[in-house]
Amino acid sequence: MNPKLVVKGINGILEGGVSLTDFSIVSELDEISAKELLYTLVQNGIGTWNDDLVDFDIPNDRLQTALFAINLGATIEDVSEYLTWRDFESLTGLILEEKDFDVTKNLIMTKPRMEIDVVGKKMDIALLIDCKHWKNVSKSALDEIVKKQIERVKRYVADESMSALPVIVTLHQEEIQFVDNVPIVPIMKLPSFLDEFVGNLDSLMSIEK
Repeated sequence: MNPKLVVKGINGILEGGVSLTDFSIVSELDEISAKELLYTLVQNGIGTWNDDLVDFDIPNDRLQTALFAINLGATIEDVSEYLTWRDFESLTGLILEEKDFDVTKNLIMTKPRMEIDVVGKKMDIALLIDCKHWKNVSKSALDEIVKKQIERVKRYVADESMSALPVIVTLHQEEIQFVDNVPIVPIMKLPSFLDEFVGNLDSLMSIEK
């Protein structure tokens, strides 16, 4: 199965029963390719047949299709193009889990109310990640994003007995950047960043209670 076809199929993973024709149109695939892909997805545990329709579990099946494409050779960046911001958070969490982090998504804190997209804990360190599903952003806007994430981390460590690092994960960016020692990590670089961050702690902003 061509990984590029599977990537296109992510768009066809929709709520409710999906017909072959609908899947073909939304995925922008010819009906022969769409039929082959739809049968392949179901054979791999993604979606179930219900008469002539396929029922999908949203958003889990979208993410599973993305992972299937990656396993076939698609890049994380290629796949991320077809994911919603919520899918993007799920993919970030999954990458953390694969690196043996304990993961919490959409953590809500009160007084004041703040939400953290993804928290990854490993040993006595927490990574607090803000997922940004945008293409381009000005430096002033990025500075403000980093500032707000630092505020969330300070609020988080007030209740936790561990140090925490603010991290921004982005979709459209080629290299890791830093703003005030806060890493701005493209999703395709996240696995390598997680492998190396412990050895680079001295150069990263770490906040303690």
